[in-house]
Amino acid sequence: MTGTAGTGSRQPGPLLLGVRHHGPGSARAVRAALDAARPATVLIEGPPEADALIPLAADPDLRPPVALLAHAVDEPGRSAFWPFAGFSPEWVAVRWALEHGVPARFIDLPATHTLAWDAGPPPEEEARPADEEERVRFDPLAVLAGTAGYDDPERWWEDAVEHRGPGERDPFAPFEALAEAMGALRERYGAGGRPRDLVREAHMRLRLRAARKEFGDAVAVVCGAWHVPALREKTTVTADRALLKGLPKVKADLTWVPWTHRRLARSSGYGAGIDSPGWYGHLFHAPDRPVERWLTKVAGLLREEDRIVSSAHVIEAVRLAETLAAMRGRPLPGLGETTDAVRAVMCEGSDVPLALVHDRLVVGDALGEVPESAPAVPLQRDLVRLQRTLRIKPEALERELELDLRGDTDAARSRLLHRLRLLGIGWGEPGPARGSTGTFRETWRLRWEPELSVRVAEAGVWGTTVAGAARARAEADAAAAGALADVTALAERCLLAGLPDALPAVMRALADRAALDTDVGHLAQALPALVRSLRYGDVRGTDTRALAGVAAGLAERIFVGLPPACAALDTDAAERMRGHVDAVHTAVGLLGEALVGTAAGAAVGADDGAAASATGGEGTAGSPDGLGELRQRWQAVLRALAARDTVAGVIRGRAVRLLLDEGELGAGDAARAMGLALSPGTPPAVAAAWIEGFVGGGGGLLLVHDERLLGLVDTWLTGVPAEAFTGVLPLLRRTFAAYDPGVRRTLGELVRRGPGERTGAAARRPTAPGFAAEPDTERADAVLPVLRLLLGPDGHRPGTTTHDKSLTRAGA
Repeated sequence: MTGTAGTGSRQPGPLLLGVRHHGPGSARAVRAALDAARPATVLIEGPPEADALIPLAADPDLRPPVALLAHAVDEPGRSAFWPFAGFSPEWVAVRWALEHGVPARFIDLPATHTLAWDAGPPPEEEARPADEEERVRFDPLAVLAGTAGYDDPERWWEDAVEHRGPGERDPFAPFEALAEAMGALRERYGAGGRPRDLVREAHMRLRLRAARKEFGDAVAVVCGAWHVPALREKTTVTADRALLKGLPKVKADLTWVPWTHRRLARSSGYGAGIDSPGWYGHLFHAPDRPVERWLTKVAGLLREEDRIVSSAHVIEAVRLAETLAAMRGRPLPGLGETTDAVRAVMCEGSDVPLALVHDRLVVGDALGEVPESAPAVPLQRDLVRLQRTLRIKPEALERELELDLRGDTDAARSRLLHRLRLLGIGWGEPGPARGSTGTFRETWRLRWEPELSVRVAEAGVWGTTVAGAARARAEADAAAAGALADVTALAERCLLAGLPDALPAVMRALADRAALDTDVGHLAQALPALVRSLRYGDVRGTDTRALAGVAAGLAERIFVGLPPACAALDTDAAERMRGHVDAVHTAVGLLGEALVGTAAGAAVGADDGAAASATGGEGTAGSPDGLGELRQRWQAVLRALAARDTVAGVIRGRAVRLLLDEGELGAGDAARAMGLALSPGTPPAVAAAWIEGFVGGGGGLLLVHDERLLGLVDTWLTGVPAEAFTGVLPLLRRTFAAYDPGVRRTLGELVRRGPGERTGAAARRPTAPGFAAEPDTERADAVLPVLRLLLGPDGHRPGTTTHDKSLTRAGA
């Protein structure tokens, strides 16, 4: 097809259509100009390597927003994107060329150079003068908007382009006006702080010259308006080639990938982003009455969120938006007017529902689609197959997925999501299961981001299928892991992902690390994940017998090394060790349950026996006798920690609390231990740390229900010297601030009124010492021996003993 020259203000030569990337007004104007000019070829700003991908844009299964993804073959993480929305002028140009049988080509700098630029600047940038380098990068639209008297570039663009539409009489006039404005800016600002643009424009001119040799002047170029003056510039081929000489190169692959409106937004960090991709998409696709249709969408969204919005609200919001536009001198209501109208009429002045409108509609969560015929790494194709088989469609909007692992489909979904996490593809993030603390339910938060396509390409080096790649990655991570906790966490992830073939390599690494690691803290960090792994066999059908001996051996080594490791610790180290004690305590309880479940497999083969011996395991922990012995050993460790004065107070208090919770220590014994820890001879800071360890982490209810302990704490606290009180106050505030408000209120009432003022059944229960309504004669008699020692035998006259007792009791 040969081109025919259009009429109007078009300059002779190729048709240069300068646009704003992702501008719906520019997109409409491009379509009108191409219909009028009928060029023989269309050149578009983009990587030339993607020319072979242009025919895919005619596939109905390729639905924007999409992007061209280029990545280095040898380093897939080095990548670049060229996004296209349905309202992008470049996408409209591609579609127009395909519909009219006109060849379309990309003319920007090849991706092979763009990707290699990360390694270092091009030669001409290195030699750039310092004064030119100091020129600040600027936004051309912001300069034009300021010249026109606008303080908002988006508002100026709407008034100047979006609300006026393409020139009906002269379709080329908008482009000529914009080119003239950009020419003036280029004369004033040069490259505008973008030295690499000079190299890109040199390549564009070379491609334009080649197209003119083939098609004459029947050539249309669709590019950023900033580049139009440079394309009109008279330069020599030699000069342009000199700018391109010596550019670094890497081998690159390109394909189409899905994109989202959210990633088109400027807030995502995209350099050519726009503030409101959802709004722009609406303006481009709405056949008529865009304001009325937009406010109807807003009303529908708010009604879905149970907001009371009727058709009357829509009518009134339209009237208000039109009135605001007239008052502000705008040709049509823009996003600012419609937003103000929505806030006033539909949101009752609140910005809370308005934030939802901005997130879901103004920005939007549209996710594009790519056909199967698009180039992709084998791993990507396997992932797509699994997504379809398991019926979990990638979506840009975050959603929750509840899984019941007792079902085959949900179990397979769980394995897929865990395998992707092993590969660094964070499509889903696990969250707390709703309504259950067992291992048969999982809750996931799913959200597909365009960058995950790069992560898939990166993970392709590990294998061609998700399962094979995850297994290879797990084995490599096991070999490279430096800490024991990393290996145990990896074993847990392998079990979650259903990768039994990867477990032998992980188990060998686990046995090696456990045999060499002597740090009790590291062992304590590693045990919980290993014990959790033992529980997955029941639900997922995974054989976890190989882990049982390793877990029991780690527990034994912790029992031996924990008491010495808790001595002579500073405050921070003691706090960390308390966390380890809590984790080990929980793990020992779970380990006992898991070992009972695997008792039949505790006497494992030679491999498991070697692993158990490497970690010091006995190999009999799975029996009921072994289970009881394991718990008894741990309780003995807790007793040793509680009794040693060299152990930090927070750990001693925690040990007493854990023994009390397990029923291994009576309430009287716990009160005695607290009384000793809070005796006057104990430094206030040490006593406060003991209290934090004992009543921290849910200990408030313990004080509510055991008033003897509350009385001991109250007595100690009121007796702290004034000079020491300021030092222990932050520790106490941290402890009691962690309680629920109801617990704090109850404790305050008990201390304020005293337990003696209770009525009914509560009054018949024993009270804490010092809170009874009547004097405690036994406590008073206990003071007399001390008084005799203080006063001496000569201080007692005959017949005064009873009087002294009465005085003492009255004081009590």
